[in-house]
Amino acid sequence: MEILQYALRKLLGGLPLIVGVTLVSFALMVYFGPDMTYLLLGKNPTPEQILEVRQQLGYDQPFLQRYLGFLREIVTLDFGVASTGEPVTALLAKTIPVSLILILPGFILGHVVGLLMALAAAYWRGRWLDKLIMAVAVTGMSISFLIVIIGFQIVLSSSDGLDLFPVRGWNSTSLGSYLTYVTVPTLATMFVALGYETRFYRSIIVEEMSRDHVRTARAFGLPESRIFFRNILKNCLIPIITRIMFSIPQVAIGGALLIESYFGIPGVGKATYEAIITGDQPVLKAVVSLTAILFVLVVVLTDILYRAVDPRVTIE
Repeated sequence: MEILQYALRKLLGGLPLIVGVTLVSFALMVYFGPDMTYLLLGKNPTPEQILEVRQQLGYDQPFLQRYLGFLREIVTLDFGVASTGEPVTALLAKTIPVSLILILPGFILGHVVGLLMALAAAYWRGRWLDKLIMAVAVTGMSISFLIVIIGFQIVLSSSDGLDLFPVRGWNSTSLGSYLTYVTVPTLATMFVALGYETRFYRSIIVEEMSRDHVRTARAFGLPESRIFFRNILKNCLIPIITRIMFSIPQVAIGGALLIESYFGIPGVGKATYEAIITGDQPVLKAVVSLTAILFVLVVVLTDILYRAVDPRVTIE
C-alpha cells in the first residue's frame, strides 16, 4: 500500500514537469517555430489569402490560447494532418508498433548480454577473459553506430557478403519473416550497446565487490552465490535501473531514426526523418511532444522503481 501511495505521489509530482516540458516544446517548435503560411500558399498570395491561412493556423491567437490548444492536442492525441494528407494520429498508430518490435530485441539483449559479460569480466577481473571482454566493449564504443550498421549490412545482407537477410524494407507477416528483417538491426544495436553497457555494469560490480561488507561476508564463510546475489547484485540494482530506464528515450528515438532511415523501415523514426527533411510541422510537433512526455514518465517511473527495490530510498 505504501509503494502505491509513493507511486501516486510521484505521478502527481510529475505533472508540473510535464507542463514545463510541453511549454518549452511549444515555445521553440510552434510559437517561435517556422511560419507555415507561405509554405501552404505558395508564391504571390493575396493579403486576404494570407489572413485566412493565418487564422486557420491560429497565428492570430495569443500565446496562452495557442498553448492551451497545444495541450488539448496532446491530451486528445489529435495533432492535425501531416503533409501527406494522413492524420498524424493514424501515422503514429501505424509506425510506433513497427518501431517497438524493431528496437525491443536489440535493447533487451544489449542490456542482458552486457550484464552477463560484465559479471564474467568482474568475476575474473585481471585475467584473460576480462581483458578479452573489455577489448570487445571498447571496440563497440569506438565505432560509430552508422559504421556498424553499414558493416553488418555489407557482411550479412549484400550480395558481396553472405546475402542472408534483406538489405532494405519491412514485410513482417509471420515470425519467420519478422526474424529475417529484424536480425541485422538487432545485431547492430547489440554490438554498440554491449560496448557501453558492459563497461558500465562491470565498473559498478567491481566497485561493489571491493566493499567491506562483501569482504566480511567472505570472511564468515558465506557461499559465493549468496554473497553475489544478496550482497553484490542487489546493491547494484539502483545504478542498473538508472542505466536501463534513461536509455529508453535515446534508443526509442535516436536509434530508431538512424536504423529505420537507413534500412527503409516504416517506423516512427523514418517518419520523423522524413518530417525533418520536408518540414512537416504536425509530425515533428507530435514526436517531440510525446518524446518529452516519455522522458518525464521515465524519470517518474525510475523513482518508483528505486523505492520498490530499496525501501530505504526516499526521493522527494
